[in-house]
Amino acid sequence: MPTTLVVSQQLALVAAAIFTGAAIYINIAEQPARLQLDPGALLTQWKPSYARGLVMQSSLVIMSGALGVLVYFGTWDWRWLLGAVLILANWPYTLGVVFPVNKRLEATPPGSANAETRGLVETWGKLHAVRSALGLGATLVYLWATLKA
Repeated sequence: MPTTLVVSQQLALVAAAIFTGAAIYINIAEQPARLQLDPGALLTQWKPSYARGLVMQSSLVIMSGALGVLVYFGTWDWRWLLGAVLILANWPYTLGVVFPVNKRLEATPPGSANAETRGLVETWGKLHAVRSALGLGATLVYLWATLKA
């Protein structure tokens, strides 16, 4: 197998694993800690955290997905395409399901945060867990493809 294909496989897997690790960290550490705060502080913490995470996680999804597709066309191994579809599914899921909640939270001034705001952040955390699951699925499929190669 050409070296560029091997490197692409490894990078697709690593990018998916980093995405997954970050997403799971958000769900098991950051989100529970955030929910201990009062609504104003909770929202004040969520806004910059979300903005920073968006850039990092979007980049990892694009990189992993693109490399997974590239490896698929270099090997015709369907598992690479499946892994790419799983990681790339974060985009439509986020835009269609999570983004409306994000917009409501972003539009709320911290001084106006209340129990409804807390509920939105709780909902956001549950929705974000799906992103963690998609990343984990992609990582496991890529790992399976790598081990069977």
